[in-house]
Amino acid sequence: MGILKSSEVGLTHIAEGRSRYLAHLSNLMVVVIDFNDGPMSQPDPPHSHPHEQISYVVSGEVNVVLGNEMTRLGPGDIFTVPPNLPHCIQLLSKSARLVDTFSPIREDFLK
Repeated sequence: MGILKSSEVGLTHIAEGRSRYLAHLSNLMVVVIDFNDGPMSQPDPPHSHPHEQISYVVSGEVNVVLGNEMTRLGPGDIFTVPPNLPHCIQLLSKSARLVDTFSPIREDFLK
């Protein structure tokens, strides 16, 4: 992939008010996700996957639920998700941007 300019990338709309774009190598993926559907009264439904995940909160405020533990995070905060751990977020602000990294890559995001 080489260089990916945000001004030239095609966004993938993943839900109403949510979009993403991504880049990947053979074993590592970075995904920029924009949330514009907040604030939410409840967390999203939990999900899990076999990938390791590290996420960086660029902007906005979110609650991150890892297993049974909820933590409020804001710009500059990072959270990690081991494989197969149920997790989700609750958008506390009107919008937020997260940068997620995955290893191995999320093949399901390429479809």
